[in-house]
Amino acid sequence: MTVKMTTSSAPVALVIGATGGIGSEIALALMARGWRIRALNRSPTRAAKASPRLGAIEWVKGDALRTADVVAAAKGVSLVVHGANPPRYKNWAGTALPMLESSIAAAKAAGARLLFPGTVYNFDAAAHSFISETTPQVPRTRKGAIRVAMENRLAEASRDGLKVLIVRAGDFFGPQGGSSWFSQGLVKPGKPLRSVCYPGTHRVGHAWAFLPDLAETFARLVERESDLGAFEVFHFGGHWFDHGVDIARATARVAGVPDAPITRMPWFAVYLIAPFNETMREMLEMRYLWKKPLRLDNAKLVSFLGSEPHTPLDQALRVTLTGLGCLPSAKSTIAPALALTGKA
Repeated sequence: MTVKMTTSSAPVALVIGATGGIGSEIALALMARGWRIRALNRSPTRAAKASPRLGAIEWVKGDALRTADVVAAAKGVSLVVHGANPPRYKNWAGTALPMLESSIAAAKAAGARLLFPGTVYNFDAAAHSFISETTPQVPRTRKGAIRVAMENRLAEASRDGLKVLIVRAGDFFGPQGGSSWFSQGLVKPGKPLRSVCYPGTHRVGHAWAFLPDLAETFARLVERESDLGAFEVFHFGGHWFDHGVDIARATARVAGVPDAPITRMPWFAVYLIAPFNETMREMLEMRYLWKKPLRLDNAKLVSFLGSEPHTPLDQALRVTLTGLGCLPSAKSTIAPALALTGKA
């Protein structure tokens, strides 16, 4: 695989998972600041057609699981954005760490900083309901243990010269849905809203991250490169709901159907299907996050940046529902074949 290098003086970022929710939004936030974006994908032509919002970025053919592909794609870049996730919750143990190892090798070879979107999977909501960057990571699930292992590997790599920036956030929502609870659980992309399904206990708090805000946070932090340490972790507060179900009610209101029914996740059916379906098994493993509140303390981020990027809820939901094709005049911008994966 060869990469065509250009002579532009603009800095270059390699995005792994540019067709996914967080990868695409970070790409857009960096582009708005003059960065050139290079995106790795196994099917560049198909990915470009499926991602019209990204415009004419540089697509490079390669597989995130092949270290040589990622290292070659990263030549000359200043940032490597690791936005890839195993699709549909499948085979985390077999793909999550190997993909990260490819990005680590590429960032090291290029002398680039590696950006890593973190999650709350690392933490036990029963032990801590309000978590800071220094809260002990005690995962309750296999995916949580993998996430801890990934962050530990990044910390280890930072001691060997790699520069790392991690921003942890709650559940994602945004115009490019990706593999998120909002786009795959609360609503049905491409269809006008008739009801909203809420997976959690109604009166239990829940944290949500509007992807453009999270991406803007990454971009603002990147602008402060000279003030960042070799291994930096920040928490993104996002939109917090004391009663988690309120996001479902707000979604119905913004969609123009305030009286739409709020249905419950049919967990009993998930339990029945789980023995035969890996995605259902993985969903069950994460159910604990819908039973106990877990809120991220963003004090460090606010102190560092002065404020956290924060789009008003109704505006954020309108952008999200428009992007997902859930408003009467909207057509989904998500290609069905890519909607569930941010994997390159």
